[in-house]
Amino acid sequence: MSDFKDLYKEKLMKRQSENHTVRKIVFIILLLLTITVAAVITGGYFYIKNILEPVDPNSSTKTAVTIPIGSSTSSIGETLEQEGIIKDGTAFRYYVKYKNESGFQAGDYELSPSMTMDEIIAIMKSGKVMKEAVATIPVPEGIWIEDIAARIAKELDLKKEDVMKQLDDDKYMEALINEYWFLTDDILNDDIRHPLEGYLFPATYDFVEEPSVEAVVKEMLDKTDSVLNKYRSEIEDRDDSIHELMTLASIIEEEASANADRTKISKVFYNRLDKDMILQTDPTVVYARGEQSGEITQDDLDLKSPYNTYKQKGLPVGPIANPGESSIVAAIEPADTDALYFYARPSGETLFSETNKEHNKKVAKYKEEWDEYYKKKEKEEEAKEE
Repeated sequence: MSDFKDLYKEKLMKRQSENHTVRKIVFIILLLLTITVAAVITGGYFYIKNILEPVDPNSSTKTAVTIPIGSSTSSIGETLEQEGIIKDGTAFRYYVKYKNESGFQAGDYELSPSMTMDEIIAIMKSGKVMKEAVATIPVPEGIWIEDIAARIAKELDLKKEDVMKQLDDDKYMEALINEYWFLTDDILNDDIRHPLEGYLFPATYDFVEEPSVEAVVKEMLDKTDSVLNKYRSEIEDRDDSIHELMTLASIIEEEASANADRTKISKVFYNRLDKDMILQTDPTVVYARGEQSGEITQDDLDLKSPYNTYKQKGLPVGPIANPGESSIVAAIEPADTDALYFYARPSGETLFSETNKEHNKKVAKYKEEWDEYYKKKEKEEEAKEE
């Protein structure tokens, strides 16, 4: 009887062990399946997100695209892909179906790789076919709003002073604040030179009908809206206000050369702010004095201004230029670096340092390059005057 009990216990324990092993295997299989499904879903999400984004958000290129009468969404998608306007024609077809869009009109359109899928769809539904522009206003990255006003005035045959008066009008600003989520009461601060500085997106704007100043500003702010909306959730999750973010983006724009690492420059500023250090960035001094040309003097550095980051801690009171998307993204997503200093060479190379001693060595090493650069610029300006 004892042997029977022992044998029964042995079989029972073996069965329990087998059941435990089976449950463990099932658990591992289910876990692996869950991880695989999650990876597929995540990968699929980012893949879809990527192919639906503009081909080149910073592009100012316009391409003539012809949509023949009777074109299906499949053929429209193929045409747009071939012309480099979208990344994937099939994705366009499914996106149109998902959004339940229809009513595309045949015609010749002027489209850009910087356009979102929704912008392209809206244009082709409206039937706003390509027409010869009666006004074209190019706005390069990093210019001041006064320069933008000059460009608007020249194209619309107005006085720059009248355009600036419109751009600085308080009631007009209040109406715009009510219309655009990224414009806040911060722009009404009495210390701010021009409320819309930093918010008129750099791009080339074509108008097929003679526009008013308000119509031009609306186009520019709509473009800013379309760019910022792509990062709205990240912006709203940050502790910084949108005004502070655009202010930093404008400084990055002015400090960065074409091939500079804007995300590292951004992080240097964040590191300095975290350590309660003054930013000491030259473009804010230039903006504070109001003159763009000429070397920075000691008097400039000593200038008392809410924009001069050599005299006050923290960010300036507002943006000092109009930044492009790459600088805005850099302000939102800074790189990972402990650097507290950076030095730009005339060649465009940017050197980063963690200590002031290391930074000063680089400044001393390359200072003569800037002396030569300014001498050359001075000679060029003298030659132009002659």
